[in-house]
Amino acid sequence: MSATSELSHLFRALKAPAAARALPKLAERARAEEWTYERFAEALLSTEQSSREAHGGEGRIRSARFPARKTLEEFDFTFQRSVKKQVIEHLGQLDFLHARENVVVLGPPGTGKSHLAIALGIRACLAGRRVIFRTATEWVALLADAQRQGRLDDELRRLERYPLLVCDEVGYIPFDPHAANLMFMLVSRRYERASLIVTSNKPFSAWGEIFGDDATAAAMIDRLVHHAEILSLKGDSYRLKDHDLGARPAPQTAERA
Repeated sequence: MSATSELSHLFRALKAPAAARALPKLAERARAEEWTYERFAEALLSTEQSSREAHGGEGRIRSARFPARKTLEEFDFTFQRSVKKQVIEHLGQLDFLHARENVVVLGPPGTGKSHLAIALGIRACLAGRRVIFRTATEWVALLADAQRQGRLDDELRRLERYPLLVCDEVGYIPFDPHAANLMFMLVSRRYERASLIVTSNKPFSAWGEIFGDDATAAAMIDRLVHHAEILSLKGDSYRLKDHDLGARPAPQTAERA
């Protein structure tokens, strides 16, 4: 068996197709540049690892069920000036996940809250972390269904195995007492155990209206912000950024008979 055939057999046995594809060019470069054996092995293994991470990341992105594909690089800091780019770049390093901290993004509709939540979630997926994205109403529906089936505690334990949950659009629809209690249970079970990203169109001062009770809202806020990065976005909606909001229609003159 030739050396090429033997290597092909070994790559198939190891299930390392990316390394197999990269081998000819890497070997040629290694000979030309007189690489050490260690450097050649590192380059070959790094190629396979990067390929596996990319494929795994795409699978985690699909499983997370993001409503759109957004990245931090696409975020328009020239339009959204109320948040510092350095703060977002630091969050993109995912230190908050390692520390099991939360991220709370507040601001009016259309100011980029969901964009940041999705982009951070995708960054986590590509870094090997499992993520679930749902709106607040979808989380309530999921937990209520589990409760009806008598498996709410099992579902909460299952969700604890995810390093990051994203809860989008808190406040767009007020919660009834049952829904508010389910959300509080979700947040409480993750307290100092795993991370949450929460977005809301309401300031904390209005969360009593969202949860129908000031005491419940205060307890929820306490759990979320004890270890958290709070971002407050301001300004006009992204959806209107290409429109001239100051333009006024020209007055129409009355037609003469």
